Amino acid sequence: MSTATVPFSTRIREASAAEHSATTASTFMSDLLDGRLGLDAFARYTEQLWFVYAALEGGAVGDGLADDPVAGPFVRPELARTPEIARDLAYLRGPDWRSDLVPLPATAAYAARIEDCAAGWRGGYVAHHYTRYLGDLSGGQIVRDRAERQWGFARGGDGVRFYVFDAIANPAAFKRDYRTRLDALPVDGPEKLRIVEECRRAYAFNHGIFRELGELYPA
Repeated sequence: MSTATVPFSTRIREASAAEHSATTASTFMSDLLDGRLGLDAFARYTEQLWFVYAALEGGAVGDGLADDPVAGPFVRPELARTPEIARDLAYLRGPDWRSDLVPLPATAAYAARIEDCAAGWRGGYVAHHYTRYLGDLSGGQIVRDRAERQWGFARGGDGVRFYVFDAIANPAAFKRDYRTRLDALPVDGPEKLRIVEECRRAYAFNHGIFRELGELYPA
């Protein structure tokens, strides 16, 4: 089957499969999910998520991104994570959690790239949006389950609210609709190739965060 007839949602998933696997198999995440790291490591990871999602959901989204023909179909209020991350961090770090919040170098670079794409390249923003939110609705639920077991969080409660999408009644149907929107992207073939490459780059940014966290929290 030629690439012209393969749905774009399939192309982007298959083309970034190796990077996705390398990221999810990182030493830090393996150690975290297998119980070899403490709650502080989980909290530090959650702190990094704050910067990533502040970039995804911040100023450029409010400055017209929701009306953009390329990125707009993916800007959905039911996906918003920053309010939930704020609640998690208040629980994990206390009410003054913002005062000591500092991104790792890899996190700062990742957030800056997202902001650049949101401001000037909407196809690139879609790549980062896809990488994060569809991952949260899928593999993110494994992280939530392990965290609840290891540290005794209430199911879907404070500490793991980031992973809970209360506004999405049927995640499977939502993901199908999301992929349909990917398939309908109003961009040409070369632009789709650029989006795929940016998706790979997004996974590399995530892997960089895990690498730096792993250096801070060796098992």
